[in-house]
This record gives sequence, structure tokens and C-alpha cells, in this order.
Amino acid sequence: MTLIKTSYNRRSFLKSSTLAGGGLLLGFSWLASCNPTPEQVSRMPKEWFNINAFLKIGDNGIVTIASPNPEIGQNVKTSMPMIVADELGVDWNNVIVEQAPLNTDIFQRQIAGGSQSIRASWEGLRMAGATARHMLIAAAADTWQVPASEITINAGVIAHKVSDKSAGFGEMASKAATIPVPEEVVLKDTKDFSIIGTDRRNVDGQNIVTGKPLFGIDIQEEGMLTAMIVHPPAFGMTYKSMNAESVSSMPGIKEVFPIDVYPDDMEQQWSDGGGIAKLVAIVGESTWQCMMAKKALNVEWENSSTLESTAYHEEALEKLLNTNAKEPARNDGNVAKAFNRAAQVIERTYSAPFLAHNTMEPMNFYADVTAERAILNGPIQTPEFLEKSLASRLNLPVEKIDIKMTRMGGGFGRRLYGTFGVEAAVISQKMQAPVKLVYTREDDMTQGTYRPTYKVKYKAGLDKDGNLIAWHVKGVGSNDDLIFENRFPAGAVDNYKAEKFVLETNVTTGAWRAPRSNFVAGAEQSFMDEVAEAAGKDPIEFRLELFDRAMKDPVGNPEKNDYDPERYAGVLKLVKEKSGWDGSVKNGMARGVSAYYCHNSYVAQVLDLTKDSNPPKVDKVWCAVDCGIVINPMAAKNQIEGGIIDGIGHATYSEMTFMDGIPQQSNFDTYRLIRHKEAPREIESYFVDNGIDPTGLGEPSLPPVVGALANALYKATGQRYYKQPFITQKPVLG
Repeated sequence: MTLIKTSYNRRSFLKSSTLAGGGLLLGFSWLASCNPTPEQVSRMPKEWFNINAFLKIGDNGIVTIASPNPEIGQNVKTSMPMIVADELGVDWNNVIVEQAPLNTDIFQRQIAGGSQSIRASWEGLRMAGATARHMLIAAAADTWQVPASEITINAGVIAHKVSDKSAGFGEMASKAATIPVPEEVVLKDTKDFSIIGTDRRNVDGQNIVTGKPLFGIDIQEEGMLTAMIVHPPAFGMTYKSMNAESVSSMPGIKEVFPIDVYPDDMEQQWSDGGGIAKLVAIVGESTWQCMMAKKALNVEWENSSTLESTAYHEEALEKLLNTNAKEPARNDGNVAKAFNRAAQVIERTYSAPFLAHNTMEPMNFYADVTAERAILNGPIQTPEFLEKSLASRLNLPVEKIDIKMTRMGGGFGRRLYGTFGVEAAVISQKMQAPVKLVYTREDDMTQGTYRPTYKVKYKAGLDKDGNLIAWHVKGVGSNDDLIFENRFPAGAVDNYKAEKFVLETNVTTGAWRAPRSNFVAGAEQSFMDEVAEAAGKDPIEFRLELFDRAMKDPVGNPEKNDYDPERYAGVLKLVKEKSGWDGSVKNGMARGVSAYYCHNSYVAQVLDLTKDSNPPKVDKVWCAVDCGIVINPMAAKNQIEGGIIDGIGHATYSEMTFMDGIPQQSNFDTYRLIRHKEAPREIESYFVDNGIDPTGLGEPSLPPVVGALANALYKATGQRYYKQPFITQKPVLG
């Protein structure tokens, strides 16, 4: 058993426990949130008892657990309550899950980003469940006049074996709610978990497949108007003027006006990055009416800065890549001398384009702003920062701002930037009416906040025995520096140098699933294979030799390295075993391997392509993952599989290009995504069972698959793939 103090979260427990009795904590309403069946309604308790910020218990033993973080498809709305429920000791069949609204006084880090929801909340969620368990036990001990140490809880039953007494949660909930919050609680030993580590279906699954209104785009409120925005057609242009009268008389149109979303005196948050300061708003009775007005409206724009094209971006990236940094990000040994004495030197350059996020659900948000308060509801990954932005922009104290979170139809980093929430609020304030802002697909794809365009150059030196003696990496990204200087193979090579540069551009960029890693992992792992081939070594054994060096005799201070070489090597060995890798081609398959560390997790993959088909087709992917304790294996596999397919598709087909600042892709007829027939026929996922606290999972499977694919394509076609999307080279996938 692990003893852990509740001190840092004690204020939250105390605050919730001193709330007025009766009513529903934080405004929860199960009946409103999930449209229960008659059978479910019959199970609803007559009275709820608030235990702490995360849960309440009904008089019939039903337990409601709040999921505090935004649900973006990563299934935290299921997995976070699973953690609380396991520590509590409730039967999962008696759990109701609800999405908590934003409340920074009670919950911590209500953010969906960086694959950190579970990792950052693991301890707090466990303490929430364990604290409630302690309070139930204390209530039973006082009621039965027996020692608390002799009482057990299992599947919602509180029992004292010595006296043969037992009770359900509902019988003790009222008294438990009055028990003082304990200073210390005992957490379960991980071997005693009964819910964590088991498959649990998505708590929203039935509502999703039956089309219940869960997403922001589904919101319909009485008196609500619809709003759309018109933004500049090119990066480097700003609003000048328009003739609103030309469309104001169109059916259903209420008003057309310019809006200053980000005035100079507003205190912006980092989540406002990519926001366009001045836009045109069209407000009407329906989406269709606003779309028709958008098409008819004539807006005049003027140049405010250089209108950049893709050719310029490529040339500017290359120019920076051929310069030397004033100060290397890391510099072990003497790279220049090592290259001079190397028997072989290999140098390659890799590049990737801008990428849009293309969430299934375009950006949208509901806002009802008055002089006294603001109510907002919608799909947002960073509600905490949106609240701060709104407080400054609307000149309202944060306690007067109420932000609710809907389920999101995809995010991938795009909904980290809550600019669309600010836009909705400004429009509602102007109209003095509730408004739902809706982006069209074209708005979404051409607004910006793209994955940056990147370029990286690798140089490696081998001695006469094929040993790696030098490694030099230079990377540059648009508005981003790309390189992780302390990641592998840093610490495994005597002479290692990393340089990074940033290309400033007016094409707005932001986080895109597994930022930076989504490109640099594929480039690094492709180059690693090419170096292994030049050394005459099996690519897995070549990597394992380097990990062995990092374990036994690391270069420099090993504490500087971001990775654990033993865990890194572990996933490589596991995927080698599961895939039956022996370096040979089997059954007409071309095989590629890759391994990468990001978001505190380790992933290794082997990818098989059908070598004899034209074009090649991804047949199977084996994936080994070390992400610590897996909360929900079913959901974990879904995350791994989704990341693999996403990585294959975007590396192979997708790109955003520009001509004089104008995006050349604005919908799926010109922006290519992976199709069903191009996805792997099969994916096998394996998780390392090491008992370590959970780490990231939503993003780590995407980066390495790009390298595994490129390496398999080389085996299948005889040519290396240095530029994304790979479709620019033939042949590619079929």
C-alpha cells in the first residue's frame, strides 16, 4: 500500500465539502446530459450526497463521477472516472459519468493537450477516490462502533467481516458527507486494481452512435442566432472596408459588421495565437442564410505585410539550414574532427509541408454575453485560458464567466487555440443576444494555425568498422525551432552536435498532433536506417548498440538526456520479438522499423508493405508501447491505431501550399487525406507492463510510423523518401 498526503489537493476537497447541502455539485445534471432511458431514470436516487469535488453518492448507491478534462476523442471521459472509481471501490456498473464544467478553484489542469491529461491527474484522481473511500469507512466504523482498520470496501459494498455487518454506499453516504476530510489517505497497491487495466466501453458510445447531441455543433438554444465570420483571403492582408447593405436585406440576415477581436489593449493568452485581429461577422437566423450572405458579400482587403508563397518558404528554410548557429543547442565532443577522420560520411535533408488540422467537426462555439455575465459552451481544449482571454476582452471578472465543455469532434491541437470562442463572445456582446458561431470547412482550412513547415539536415560519420562516431543535426521550422537536442541519439555518440533555427513567417502556426515530433521522428528514423545500411548492420541491432552505449557509458551528463535508454531499448526488443524480425524479407513483404520517444512514452513499430503489389500497400503494423500503467486497454489500442493511421495518411498525402499568401487547398477535394483502402490491413499493439505511473498516449504512436513507412517503402521500391508528402514520389501507397 502507498501512503500519500492529500495536502496539495486538500483545499479543493474542503471547498467542495463545505458547499451547501442538497442540490447538485457544480450544476451536474445527468438527466440533461445523456438523455437516459426509462430504466436509467428508475435507478436515479432521490437524494445525492456530495463527498468531494469529483464525486457524489446517491441514497441508492449510485455514484456520479465528474470527468474534469475536455473530451477530445482520447476517451479521458471514461478513463479518468475509472481511476476515481477503482480507488473508491465502487462497482463500475453503478457509476454515472458527467463532464465537469470549467472550475479552476476545484479542478487542476483542465486542459486536453500534450497527452498529459492522465499523467498530470493520476495522483489527484486516485486521491479523490481514496479520500471518499476513507470517509465511507469512517462513517461505517462510527455507525457500527468497530475499528476502521477492519472494514473493507469492494464493488460498492462496505463490510466488517468480524461482526458480519455490511452496507451499500447509499446507506453510509449521508454520514460520510459530514466526515472531516482526512489529512492522509492510503492508496491501493497497483496489484489490487479491479477497474484500472480492464476494458471499459466509451461512456458516450451509445449516445455517439445514436446521434445524441453531444458536440458543440449540436447546440440549439431558444432565441439563439447563427454567426459566421469572413477572414482575409491571404496571409499578409487585413480588413479595409465592405458594403454591408448589399447583403443586409437577404432573407434571415440580422446584421453584418466588422469586429475587432483582439484590440491593442487586450491581454492575450498564448492560446490566442493564430487569431485574426479584424474580421467581418455575419449574423442571421440559420447557417444556410449566413453562408449565402458570405458568398454575396464583397469585402475589400489591403496588404499589411509580405504575401508569401510556398516557393519562398522552401528557399528560406534551405537558406537557414545552410548557416551555422551562433550557439549550438548541444555540442558533445568535436564533430568537425570526427567527420575528418570518418571512413564514411552520410548526409541527407528531409522536408515537410504545412498541414491543416481538419477536425471532423469544424470550429464552433456558443456564447451568451450580457453586461453582467458571459455563458459559453463549446468544444475547447484549453477552457482555462479561454476564460482569461474573455475576462480581458469582455472586461468581466472571471467569476462572471461560465464556460462549459462539449465533447469535441476532433482537435489534434487546433482547439488549443480558443480564438473562435473569443470571436463568438465578441459577436454575442455586439448583438446583445445568444449566438452560435459556426465555421465552414473552408473557413477552418484557410484560417491558419497550421502544423509548421519543416526542414532538417542530418550528417553521420562511421569509422572503418561501421561504428557511429559523429552525428550532426540541423533543423528549422516556420515559427518553430523543431529540434529536441537532448533526445536520442544524444548521449549515445561521442561527437554530437545539434543546431536549430526559426523561420519567422506570417502564415500562422500552432501545435499539431505530437508537435515537432510528428516530422522529426520520421526524418531521424529514416536517416538512422540509412546509416545502419551504410554500416552493414541490421537496423534494430544498430539502434540497440547505441542504447547499450547510452546505458553503460553515456556521453556527457546522462541527466541531460530526455529519454531512458533501457525503456527505449525495451520497446524495440518487444516489437522485434512480436513481429518475428530477423532482417529478412518474408512472404513478399518489405519491412521497415522505427522507434521514438515523446510525451514521456516509448513506441517502436515494424511496418510491412506488400512488395509485389503496384503500388505497395500497408499490410500490417506491429506496435510496442511503454506508457506505464494502461488505464483502459480497449481505449489505449484505439489511440495507438488512430495515431498510426493518422501518421501514415498525412505523411503520404497531405499538404498546404500557398501562392501570394493564399492557401491553395480549402476543402477535401484539394487536401488529400488517407482513404479506407490505404489504411493498414491489421495493427497489433503490445503494452509493456512495468507498473510505472501512466504517461502520454494520445500522440506517441504517430511520429515513429512515418519513419517505419519510409523505411519499408525503400525496401519495396529501392528509393529513399526525403520529402513529404510521399505522394510527390512514385510509387506510393495503394
